[in-house]
Amino acid sequence: MQHTAGIGRTAAALATVLAAAALMTGCTPTGDGGEAAPAAPSAPGAASRPAEATPGGGDKGGTTSGGGSGGSTAGGSSSGGTGGTGGGTQKPCVVDDIKVSEAHQADVRPSGTGTGAAVVSVTNTSAAPCKVYGYPTVAAAGNGSPEKNKPLATTQTGPAAASVMLAPGARAWTKLTFVQVQGEADGYCASGATPGSYPTLVIGVLGAGKHQIAMDDGVFAFCDDKVTVTAWSSVRP
Repeated sequence: MQHTAGIGRTAAALATVLAAAALMTGCTPTGDGGEAAPAAPSAPGAASRPAEATPGGGDKGGTTSGGGSGGSTAGGSSSGGTGGTGGGTQKPCVVDDIKVSEAHQADVRPSGTGTGAAVVSVTNTSAAPCKVYGYPTVAAAGNGSPEKNKPLATTQTGPAAASVMLAPGARAWTKLTFVQVQGEADGYCASGATPGSYPTLVIGVLGAGKHQIAMDDGVFAFCDDKVTVTAWSSVRP
């Protein structure tokens, strides 16, 4: 009987230990499949963090090439080198580069019966850009001969551009205003002088020689051998 009671006590103690073990197993966290959940991940080290943007480097490079000196340089080159100076050249027109037109009576001129005022243009007939500048000179060609010309007393009027760049085929203009002849037939001069009548004039273009021109209708008739001239301009007067 004592042996049986000892076995019973041993069995009871073993059951208590197993029950405790089962209770501890039930308290352990498990995953969906009943397995123990993995340990929480540790904080990432420096090598795994995304790099922070640093001012300078890339930002500076973008500014310089995109909007700063890169943009300004491109604009300056376009307007100054190609458009304003014809591919970077400041070459003045020479005598073989240009043709001076016949004179055309101006729409606005002093009242009277003579020429009054005329518009003259110069055309770049060469294959390259060139410039004209300043004011023309004017002489009356005696007997139509440029060698026997009579320089007119010239008054310059209006502002003069530093130069007028002419692309091939482009023109610049000047306006010649004379002392007008009054009256009918041969007319008269208000000063009492005798009116002059000339078939042609000699127009001088600075650096580009002298050019003999006629009126596109009639002759040049004016008083006192005087003329007022405007500078060469890209705008027709």
